[in-house]
Amino acid sequence: MQLRASGFLFNVLTDGLLGVDVGMWLLSAVVIIYVASGGLRAVAYVDTLQAVLLALGIVAIGLIAVNYVGGWERLNEGIAALAQFDPKRTAEGYSHYIAIPGVIQFVSNGPSATGGAWTGIMILTYMFALMGIQSAPAFSMWAFSNHSPKPFAPQQVWASSFGIGFILMVFTAMQGLGGHFLGADLKFMAAHPELVNNVFQGGLQGKDLMESAGKQGMLVPQLIRLMADAAPWLVGLLSVCALAAMQSTGAAYMSTAGGMLTRDVLKRLILPNATHAQQKFWGRIGVIAIVLAALLVATTSKDALVLLGGLAVAYGFQMWPALIAVCWWPWLTRRGVVWGLVAGLIAVTMTESIGANVFAFLGIDAPWGRWPWTIHSAGWGIIFNLGIAVIVSALAQDKAALEHRMTFHSFLREHASLAPDKKSLVPLAWIITLVWFFFGIGPGAVIGNTIFGNPNDAATWWFGMPSIWAWQLLWWALGVAMMWFLAYKMELSTVPEREIEALHEDIGDVRLAVDKP
Repeated sequence: MQLRASGFLFNVLTDGLLGVDVGMWLLSAVVIIYVASGGLRAVAYVDTLQAVLLALGIVAIGLIAVNYVGGWERLNEGIAALAQFDPKRTAEGYSHYIAIPGVIQFVSNGPSATGGAWTGIMILTYMFALMGIQSAPAFSMWAFSNHSPKPFAPQQVWASSFGIGFILMVFTAMQGLGGHFLGADLKFMAAHPELVNNVFQGGLQGKDLMESAGKQGMLVPQLIRLMADAAPWLVGLLSVCALAAMQSTGAAYMSTAGGMLTRDVLKRLILPNATHAQQKFWGRIGVIAIVLAALLVATTSKDALVLLGGLAVAYGFQMWPALIAVCWWPWLTRRGVVWGLVAGLIAVTMTESIGANVFAFLGIDAPWGRWPWTIHSAGWGIIFNLGIAVIVSALAQDKAALEHRMTFHSFLREHASLAPDKKSLVPLAWIITLVWFFFGIGPGAVIGNTIFGNPNDAATWWFGMPSIWAWQLLWWALGVAMMWFLAYKMELSTVPEREIEALHEDIGDVRLAVDKP
């Protein structure tokens, strides 16, 4: 999906001279070269610059959208009209653009829910799915590659939560909502031509944005294209920013996937005595093979990308029981975690679109569709995953295996446990976190539909914006405070006060080394 998105960008910026597939293959060649030649270090350096470009690009493109709409007041005037025009309404009669359609809806197919699938429980479980990105092995490998964990806390609190969080909560909303008032939404334009600055149709050629090849993926390229005459240099800069967003994650996955193939397949199964030079060589071959496979899928199976994208992050979240077992619950067994993982992957698959295809292949009418009960597939997966893991672990405890696991957990507790004078804060930390999950990104967020004004009456909007937007900004700010409390006060992201002495222990052919931070 990342690679194909770069192809859409080139296609728009060259006015169709370069096809989507051509642009995708050319840009992917660039990524292959620096990932395969430079390894994890090169990717880290490039991604550092790309993170800055990504943030600047989102801000700039958001400002471009608001500028072409006609300013902040004009944007909110358009949102108010869009809310009145929107045919998809919640049970209370609010537009699905600016209101959450209830806590949960017990329908067999989430997208068919009244007002759409994005209920409070759907938002919560989809956020679980996004946590699958963080639990992907790529980011564990990156974390262990750091010289020191000292930057972790400021990065998590101030860079991600505060900085990028603010940018996403404000400027991406400007882009998405602003597109309706720039010619991307033909039905709204026909109903309210006075509120639309029709600057997109030159690139969309008379089509609705959602009828174009890339659908919503074409929005950012169209916004960048607006600056072609006014500031051509800015088009180039923003294009680089957009490519940075698309390539940074892809490059990380490429390099770490190549490393996993080398360590877990080549060195364990094929060449146990492989030299460093051989591992590097086959790691690079692995990177090239992975990217070529991704490009072939993106080129030949365009419809499959949506299915794969839906599965990817939800699959990643199924790694959480394994991480919990490593960090917190030593009584979870290897067998329990593996069986739970299998159950979780099956549950994710059967509650995504591909599940209906499986039933159709078997000649059976699907008893449910995508996201039943408006619970995302990641949520269904973790319910089965964690449930099976706990049950199997409880039924098959092995004393020797538990003692082996406790050697690691005892080390963690000795060096990474909370200071005794802060133990009393643990219940407070749980309360703060659960409250934030419930009201910030969960079922309690429905309060935000109306607490700061009636969604159907712009005159009642307290802050000149829809109530739900103001609610989300409030809980973003509270979320930054929560992250500070957990990272610093509860010491979840700080360096242990006690110096960690070097530990070397031979376990078969694997050497475990824990060095000083």
